Amino acid sequence: MPKKMSPPELMRNLAIGHWVARLIHVAAKLGLADLLRKGPRSVEDLAKAVDVKPEPLYRILRALASVGIFIEAKGRRFKLTPLAATLQTGVPGSMRAWAVMINEPWGWDSWKELLYGATTGEMPFLKAHGMPIFEYLEKRPADLQVFGESMTSISQIENPAVAAAYKFSGIRTLVDVAGGHGSLLATILKANPRLQGILFDRSPVIARAEHERHMAAKDIKKRCRLDAGDFFEAVPTGGDAYIMKYILHDWNDEACIKILTNCRAAMHEKGKVLVVDNVIAPGNNPSWGKLLDIQMLIIGGRERTKEEFAALFAAARLKLTRVIPTTCSLSIVEGVPV
Repeated sequence: MPKKMSPPELMRNLAIGHWVARLIHVAAKLGLADLLRKGPRSVEDLAKAVDVKPEPLYRILRALASVGIFIEAKGRRFKLTPLAATLQTGVPGSMRAWAVMINEPWGWDSWKELLYGATTGEMPFLKAHGMPIFEYLEKRPADLQVFGESMTSISQIENPAVAAAYKFSGIRTLVDVAGGHGSLLATILKANPRLQGILFDRSPVIARAEHERHMAAKDIKKRCRLDAGDFFEAVPTGGDAYIMKYILHDWNDEACIKILTNCRAAMHEKGKVLVVDNVIAPGNNPSWGKLLDIQMLIIGGRERTKEEFAALFAAARLKLTRVIPTTCSLSIVEGVPV
């Protein structure tokens, strides 16, 4: 790409961002990066390995190489670049599951209804599928598995940053509310050997978490209790702090206040709530959170500003005490009882 483009040229390229997204999706679905792990291979060899036609595959790989994903060498042979390497399976920094999940048809179908959502104020995902996203996924185990894997791929970038940004040494028991398979809680427990943990989520999630590597690890298993329930009804009592990562952003204000109120009821008077989410800053700087906010608009949630978090906290009898940045895009929003 030219180093400097005119506004029309730049807009042309921005407007076809979905082309690149779909190319990445195909490469991830086919597992092409895994096939190139040991070195360059010809497009004919790759096509045979994944049972597709060589000519379309060549054009797909050539297009990806033009944006820095793969390199074309002599003889129509392709090799990995640092970007392409993130599409490998089971390697540090793997983003393959994310690249697959975020571009699956069920997600694209809901994005098609964005204009409908803007016009009516209704939830685009509901218009596309007739049910909320988590109900949709529970009915489709294969999609739910890929969704879970994609969240894990994102978490490997974020969890160490969250664990390092906050001083957990003054906390005896940390409750991870809707903590999924426990990757965040396990990361924090490993960094704080004296800390005890409670992983809390819905029954099907907890049933899976018991066998996942995060909670099954010996040094974690003996320090962590797994509890099942519904955070709209109650959360486990006895925690010194209640942490929620990517939870409040899934819900509207009314639902968030209910979740926070239940945390407030479960904690003692010196307890804390730690909300780990994007905190939207003013201004026009590039922002992952502002783009993610549109994905949340699609499914009925939102990213929030510091002031919006403070209002939620106040409605749940909590006071926002500070916003702690991390080395990733997320911040830790701390609140205490009032």
